Amino acid sequence: MSIFQRAGYSQLLLAVGALAGASAHAGDRLLATGGVTQIEGAAGGGLTPWALIAGLGTRDQVGASGFCTTVEPDDFKLRSCGVNVGILDRVELSYAQQHFDLGTTVPGHSIRQDVFGVKVKLVGDAVFAQDSWLPQIAIGAQYKDNKDFDFVPTLLGATDGSDVDYYVAATKIWLAGIAGRTTLLNGTLRATRANQMGILGFGGDRKDDYSLQPELSAAVFLTDHIVLGAEYRMKPDNLSVFREDDFWDAFVAFVPFKNISLTVAHADLGNIADKRQQHGWYASLKASF
Repeated sequence: MSIFQRAGYSQLLLAVGALAGASAHAGDRLLATGGVTQIEGAAGGGLTPWALIAGLGTRDQVGASGFCTTVEPDDFKLRSCGVNVGILDRVELSYAQQHFDLGTTVPGHSIRQDVFGVKVKLVGDAVFAQDSWLPQIAIGAQYKDNKDFDFVPTLLGATDGSDVDYYVAATKIWLAGIAGRTTLLNGTLRATRANQMGILGFGGDRKDDYSLQPELSAAVFLTDHIVLGAEYRMKPDNLSVFREDDFWDAFVAFVPFKNISLTVAHADLGNIADKRQQHGWYASLKASF
């Protein structure tokens, strides 16, 4: 992951431009087959990465996406913006910059985090292998660097300011699924030490080792341009000072054009630091090619 640690937002934006120039005909994949963009930058749902590769490029093309997401639970605010690149529908590189406003918990302060990701498709094809039971399977890693670790995360007992999440994802799409509509199921298993996805650092006094956390997604196309779905993400509970709850959401994605999607969700984030029952709206805008 050292190559991603040295990279920056501007370099990845330049890389997107260079790859786009090298692939003038990119964008031939079917509508929405790059998913939306996960809050840590990977192609997938809002909360969890899927085995799908970012962008709309086929196995002979390069595609990319840019996104911005806002999550506003009752007492906090999270903004995440970034880019991802899909290479030959096989490899994905991503970057997201997160900004977490601490609200009334620590007025006037925020926590920033950079997330650099890589994903590799191993086997299967979620869309075109309709006669096979095998899902599309990918492995991935996300290097997370908490820029403000020495402030709130340290006070709460987190042990590290940067770490790597590892995951395996399996995605299956049925073009004639529920009620004859396109239907998606995804399961992701993540190995992580992150507290609140890394916003509150990594590891803690209660547990400092990696733990395996499942993440689930389901979605169905109500029409050719409207997708209804839900996600559930389990998370470790490493800090004794506050309990950490799982995340879940219910979302609607609107895809008016092949390269534009808008996702709106109700997200339940449970307990965050000293605030209980945090839930609110999630909105994400993505452009792909």
